[in-house]
Amino acid sequence: MSVPAELIHGAAEVEVTPRGIRPHRLPAWVREQFPDGQLLAMESQTSGVRVVFHTTATRVEMVTCPTWIAYPGADRPRGRIDVYADGELAVRDELSGGDRIEVDLATGRSSLHPGPPHATTIEGLPAGRHRIEIWLPHNESVELLDLRADAPIEVDDADQPLWVHHGSSISQGSNALAPSEIWPAVAARRAGVRLRNLGLGGSALVDPFLARVIRDVPADVISVKLGINVVNLDGMRVRTFVPAVHGFLDTIRDGHPDVPLLLISPLFAGIHEHTPGPGAIDPGSIGTGQVRFLATGTPGDTALGRLTLEVIRRELRSLAERRAADKNLHYLDGTGLYGPADAAGLPLPDGLHPSPEAHQLIGRRFAEYAFTSDGPFAPAGTGPRGADNPESDRRGRTVIELRDIP
Repeated sequence: MSVPAELIHGAAEVEVTPRGIRPHRLPAWVREQFPDGQLLAMESQTSGVRVVFHTTATRVEMVTCPTWIAYPGADRPRGRIDVYADGELAVRDELSGGDRIEVDLATGRSSLHPGPPHATTIEGLPAGRHRIEIWLPHNESVELLDLRADAPIEVDDADQPLWVHHGSSISQGSNALAPSEIWPAVAARRAGVRLRNLGLGGSALVDPFLARVIRDVPADVISVKLGINVVNLDGMRVRTFVPAVHGFLDTIRDGHPDVPLLLISPLFAGIHEHTPGPGAIDPGSIGTGQVRFLATGTPGDTALGRLTLEVIRRELRSLAERRAADKNLHYLDGTGLYGPADAAGLPLPDGLHPSPEAHQLIGRRFAEYAFTSDGPFAPAGTGPRGADNPESDRRGRTVIELRDIP
């Protein structure tokens, strides 16, 4: 049978397809209102989306059909599915097959190459009841075709705090090794909270519709990391950026007037610290196996309000100070998560996105800052491992009978 929608966490909704269901991180009204190719590609990639349930099964199998984007001359690793049993990593499964969308970086032309489904299996589970959490790939879209187990499953009804986070490709997990190792997932697992990840590669652009999405979803704590994509795109000036951020925060506050809200400025990225965008792919890096990004603006050209990361941080800090009446609004300088010294020890492989090791570092630092007893999200980071705690509340169980594994 197709994966029951009740088991899917971290998605806005699911789309029924001829083969199964496809989780989406943004609701249909956004996709219809602004069907931008980059936005649609990123929101359908399942960063932070999990299939979660309890079962006494000893073997579980999930069949998916991934869709992945390949760039000839710029090899990128395939996505992975991480399976946790009772909070411990049991399977890390690199995807194979699926539908490949091949994009020519030089011309922008794309072509579709269909492929076979992929099966992820967890077996050898000891006798007893287990909490299974399947993290879907952060960098590929997936259709969920089939879920099979040798015992019934129960819907997970744990009531951990919900953290909603919005950011750029760094928040989506670019360059991370696996879906549970993107920095927001690292932080959420350490803090014991549920994650709704609205990290969208190339699309953290202070869009009003994203603010409305955050306004309308349940949330116990909220964070927004803004700036890097605005500089990459060279999409605003100081005069338009600052009022846009005010409006973004105002819209969120319309739905969450008292929820702890953390505004995060950009992490360190040397190419844009003092040089405006637009950002671009270094043509000399195509075909080398490691694409690199560069800034095409003029260093120091900020007199007319052009934005660099240094300017963004200055303006966001000032904006937060002017909103001091909002006692639940907090500001975090992104270089506290990843700064110049970190770039020297753990350099950005492509000049823009953190390495797998840096994702771990950023996630740990964020959890230690935000979710500890004196942090802005302190009430949310409670309980023994929270979402990973197999002894979570079990009242009102919903049991689902799946087809037995042959």
